Amino acid sequence: MNSTPQNGLHASLPPWGNDEPASRQCWHIITSEYPPQVGGVSDYTWLVASGLAAQGDEVHVWCPSYDAVSRQSEGVAVHSDLGHIGPQDLSRIGKQLDRFPTPRCILVQWVPHGYGYRSMNLPFCWWLRNRALRHHDRVEIMVHEPYLPFSSGSLPQNAAALVHRIMTVLLLQAATRVWMSIPAWEKKLRPYAFGRPIPFQWLPVPSSIPCIDDAGRVQTIRERYAASGALIGHLGTYGGPIIHMLENLLNALAGDPNTPAVLLMGKGSQEFREAIVRKIPRLGAQVHAAGTLDAADLSCHVAACDVLLQPYPDGVSSRRTSVMVGLSHGKPVVTNMGALAEAFWKDTGALALAPAPDVNAMSRLLAELTANPSERSRVGNAARKLYQERFDISHTIEALRKPEHTTDRLVCAS
Repeated sequence: MNSTPQNGLHASLPPWGNDEPASRQCWHIITSEYPPQVGGVSDYTWLVASGLAAQGDEVHVWCPSYDAVSRQSEGVAVHSDLGHIGPQDLSRIGKQLDRFPTPRCILVQWVPHGYGYRSMNLPFCWWLRNRALRHHDRVEIMVHEPYLPFSSGSLPQNAAALVHRIMTVLLLQAATRVWMSIPAWEKKLRPYAFGRPIPFQWLPVPSSIPCIDDAGRVQTIRERYAASGALIGHLGTYGGPIIHMLENLLNALAGDPNTPAVLLMGKGSQEFREAIVRKIPRLGAQVHAAGTLDAADLSCHVAACDVLLQPYPDGVSSRRTSVMVGLSHGKPVVTNMGALAEAFWKDTGALALAPAPDVNAMSRLLAELTANPSERSRVGNAARKLYQERFDISHTIEALRKPEHTTDRLVCAS
């Protein structure tokens, strides 16, 4: 899962939905990160835990311990006892879990690199398998990322990739259901179930940034970065292949006679700006960086932008929280299809969508949007509508709580 750049969450989650399950449910969510640790999985887990608790469910989060105090959420019990997620830690946690009545539902937030041991924590996967087979816990896996690919020239990566696949086999032996951040993960995971009839279900990752209504703050931000003309935003963490596409796109913008201003947001944005201005000095007056922002401030910065520019080498997908932030704020997003992009994006009209990770095609789309306010408004309205109908956190909570997704009703300890 690609994280929204280091931001906390400060919005309360209201109750939603009219269809109440027949009984209150009890959840044990295991995650490799949780607030105050910053990251996409951390934010996502907080949203899910808070949303389940808001519906009256009993929620326990099991996570590593951190020096700072965890952000509290009403109705969520946080057990920061996972330590280094080693055998002794797992044995201790297992004894604590056994104190809860059966059947226990364990919902695992899965990213292989999140659980330590250089992303090769076989004992953790074996422990989950043991919980399912011997302790009769129901284990559900939310797959944010599946496993490393094999590489033709890297022995260490190939070793890790092999271990990841063994871990996947163990996880799928434990799982009663697999949730996925994008549908493409099923094709990667299904072979390692070896014919076991496990349900795989798409569970898109929502935005972790609440929409803040503060017109005065938004106007102040806009005047700071773009007193006149368009303001183009980019939200990210400025790592990996994305920055190469972004650099080429910004270089193309430097030749625009209307010189639209660019606002980079998120952890690493200031360092990226410094690097690109050293390489392309003429971008110095045009490109700005806001750095790391808290959730409310980030919302206002996104709201101040006319367009978001979000290139992805593997294509736009429902695991990209940066796109979800744009959609939830009703912003037109210029992005692209690719190997991991879901086909439905083409039919939504909610994105300015290049057919491939092509810098020239994205530059043309960006120029058309910045020059056409009415089209920006149309795409932005479609974006907000799509988000509310398909990606809002309420849909995640509804899917998790549906009685038909379990064979037994969960009993709460309190």
